[in-house]
Amino acid sequence: MVQGKLEVLLISAKGLENTDFLSDIDPYVILTCRTQEKKSSVASGKGTEPEWNETFLFKVSGGVSELKLKIMDSDTITSDDFLGEANVPLEPLFEQGSLPPSSYNIVKEGEYCGEIRVSLTFTPEESYDRDLPEESFGGWKQSSFD
Repeated sequence: MVQGKLEVLLISAKGLENTDFLSDIDPYVILTCRTQEKKSSVASGKGTEPEWNETFLFKVSGGVSELKLKIMDSDTITSDDFLGEANVPLEPLFEQGSLPPSSYNIVKEGEYCGEIRVSLTFTPEESYDRDLPEESFGGWKQSSFD
């Protein structure tokens, strides 16, 4: 069973759809690993090719198979726009321990709509062997004081 710490370096994105009519989009990312959710900062005015260079930590335990990245456009007056999402498979990471910066396709309604770049590191949790013999401590010994 996989257990440990997942470190995600959110680097950048490119080719995002500009959903704002008169200005550049202000993208941010919601990272989800099973039930844990983290949110990046908003790349204000960075448009369709934002850079974040932010690190996020998740606790990982058995059964987790992917990291979901949901890309949003922060809007002040209306609700935030959904720009697309990417799913990052974690199985190769668990086998190798770390994955160099890689690009993953962003998809919206089944259509390709850009790429997001992340780097991943997995640190397994130390597992303690419960079958170790109990430590034995020496008993009381009478001292010989003169």
